[in-house]
Amino acid sequence: MRLIPTVSALSALVIVAAPAAAQDFKWSGALASGKTLEVRGISGAIHASPATGREALVTAVKRARKSDPKDVEIKVVEHADGVTICAVYPSRRSSRPNTCAPGGEGRNDTRDNDVEVEFEVRVPVGVTFEGSTVNGDVRATDLPGDADLATVNGDVDVSAAGTARGTTVNGSVTARLGRGDWKGNLKFTTVNGGITVTLPSGTGTEIEASTVNGSIDSDFPITVQGRMSPRSMRGRIGDGGRMLNLSTVNGSIRIRKGA
Repeated sequence: MRLIPTVSALSALVIVAAPAAAQDFKWSGALASGKTLEVRGISGAIHASPATGREALVTAVKRARKSDPKDVEIKVVEHADGVTICAVYPSRRSSRPNTCAPGGEGRNDTRDNDVEVEFEVRVPVGVTFEGSTVNGDVRATDLPGDADLATVNGDVDVSAAGTARGTTVNGSVTARLGRGDWKGNLKFTTVNGGITVTLPSGTGTEIEASTVNGSIDSDFPITVQGRMSPRSMRGRIGDGGRMLNLSTVNGSIRIRKGA
C-alpha cells in the first residue's frame, strides 16, 4: 500500500539531513509516537538502540575497496507513517534508476559494487523500527517499542520492549520480546542457523516449529497437537490464540521463558 503524505501527518516531523563528511551521513528528526523509522541497506550492518529523547538519529559510514562510495546515495523519504532511509546503489540499467520507498516498495538493483554502508540508529519511545539489509548483521538492542528485522547473509539479534520479528537465510536469529500480545502470525525464520526466541512468561500462543538438521527445545510446557516429532511440532503454549512460527533447516530451535 502506497501512502501519500499530508501536511498534518508530517507536522510533528522535523528533519535535518546533511552529510557529515564526504563518505558519511547524518539525519535526525522528531518522530511522533506510533510512527515508523525504516532503514534499508544492501551491504553493511545495521545496529539500532534507544534514543535519549524524542529525536531519532541515523548515521552511516561508507566503506569500499574498489568502488566509489560517492556513487551510493543515502536518501530520506518522508511519508504519512514516518520516515524511510535507504542506501541507494547505482542501478544496473540507467533506464531504470533505483529508488527509495516505504515498506520495501523501492527498487535497489545493483551489481559489482563493493561499497558497504554501516548504519547506526537511535529509536525514540513509541516508534517502531524496521531494519533490513542483504549482506550484513542486523541488531536491535533494548528498543523501547516494536521491531522488524531482516537480512539474507548475516545474523539477526533483537531485544525489544514490544514485539519483534526476524528473518535471515544464512545466519542465526535471536529475539527477546517484551510483550506477548502480538496480532496475526509472528515469524522467525532462517535456513542455515539456529533460532532462539525468549517470550514473556505469561504468553499464550499457538506454535509451529520445524527443523531438518537440529532439535527443538522449550522452557514452556507445550500441549502438542497431532504426531510428536523431535524436529517438527505443532502445539499450544498457555491459552493459545495468536500464532508463532519458527522455521529453520540447519539449526536448532530454542524457546525460552523471560520475566
